[in-house]
Amino acid sequence: MKCAVIILLLFIGLSAFPQSREEKLINSLKEFHRALVNKNPEVIDQYTHKRLSYGHSNGWIETKSEMIKNLETGFISYSKFNEDSITVNLNDKLASVRFIGDITATLNGKQTDYHLKVMEVWVRKGGKWKLFARQALK
Repeated sequence: MKCAVIILLLFIGLSAFPQSREEKLINSLKEFHRALVNKNPEVIDQYTHKRLSYGHSNGWIETKSEMIKNLETGFISYSKFNEDSITVNLNDKLASVRFIGDITATLNGKQTDYHLKVMEVWVRKGGKWKLFARQALK
């Protein structure tokens, strides 16, 4: 019985440690991508910088307001957004994140599956990570 209590206390103690800056950034990245799939403009607004430059693999670049408008109008929609092989390079309040993205998107009525190499630049502002720039390549 004592062993079970010790294990339980150890588990609770370990889960109480605060997340590292890298873990917080990865969680922000994933929350942002979920918001794209869920078409949640409030969450997208929280996780994006006002001067966002969002580059797609076809060369198309959206600003923050264009991205939100295109999602709201249905011009573009995401039905899947999975990240793999995430690497993070932190430098104070700036971070670059690279990952392989498997994304299903519908653009102007045409659905396509993408396997992309993505780099995102995040800035820490007001204690929160915000996406500043993104570029994807096929």
